[in-house]
Amino acid sequence: MSVTAKREEFRKYLERSGVMDALTKILVSLYEEVEKPTDALDYIRKNLGGIADNTSDIDNLKKELEESKAKIAELKSKLVKYEQDEVTAE
Repeated sequence: MSVTAKREEFRKYLERSGVMDALTKILVSLYEEVEKPTDALDYIRKNLGGIADNTSDIDNLKKELEESKAKIAELKSKLVKYEQDEVTAE
């Protein structure tokens, strides 16, 4: 397969998957900004799926998950103790 054919195949893949449309929209949005951001790449990251903002969300969700797992373990432990106390009381 020639280089030109590979490029064309890749371009069609990007169009089918919506990448070209998403990139075009974000670049048009950047172009239309009255005050251009100092970091264009950061602007694209934030506006193309929120990559930069997701990091803190992911960290918060991981922390919340760990806290929830700890609470579940604590409640399971209390349940086992409660069940053992009930068995010995009978």
